[in-house]
Amino acid sequence: MAAYIGRGVHGNTVELLGARIVSGAVAEGETLDLPRLSTELDLSITALREALKVLTAKGLVDARQRRGTFVRPRDTWNLLDVDVIRWQFAAGAADGFLRDLAEVRAVIEPAAARLAAARRTESDLIALDAALTAMGRAVGGDPADAAEADLAWHRALLVATHNEMLVRMEIFIEPGLSERDRLVHHQSAEDDPVPSHRAVLDAIRAQDPAAANEAMLALLAKSDSDLRRVTTGDTSSTGAEAAPAGVVPPNERESS
Repeated sequence: MAAYIGRGVHGNTVELLGARIVSGAVAEGETLDLPRLSTELDLSITALREALKVLTAKGLVDARQRRGTFVRPRDTWNLLDVDVIRWQFAAGAADGFLRDLAEVRAVIEPAAARLAAARRTESDLIALDAALTAMGRAVGGDPADAAEADLAWHRALLVATHNEMLVRMEIFIEPGLSERDRLVHHQSAEDDPVPSHRAVLDAIRAQDPAAANEAMLALLAKSDSDLRRVTTGDTSSTGAEAAPAGVVPPNERESS
């Protein structure tokens, strides 16, 4: 899941071609004219093919005899690849991704909070406390530090479930959450995420699964509201309207 770290001409070529494909500038199914690209980018065909190998590994392109190298359908792309996610954001095509991310988090994280409350160890609490402290230090500071602290907290939450499959859910959540955090923290540096995260941690510390679930639902609602504020300027979303897709606010759920 790590971002491609190639540098120089090779890395720049991967970046350029990947961004063109994900943005739609090069359409799905389109065959790439390698000689033309070689001339445009002042690259040898061999160097160009090396860059295309990286995009092949990300599911963006493939090659066939007689057809040549072509852009694969979007449903074959590795949409959880860090670079593919970043290229979507750069192309201004992140709305659908962010909606899907909110729905995935609504399914996974309340359940993770409940399990963490039931199973957490002292070392889990230490990790969650450390991430929360880092989160507090980052408020109003470097947005990258704020995003990293948030990721560390959510990673520690999954670890505290002591469910190996849930821990691996970081593969689905972290790349998108990282981009989402950078977007929010760059445009809203004054926001303080500590109270909503502390409420979840307090419930986990108290070994209260129901309270952890409620606090996580509130955290997700705030997350959705924060994102709408920086993307649409909507500052009115509170309560039920702020709940992320797939989340039923606590005051609207049927009592058991």
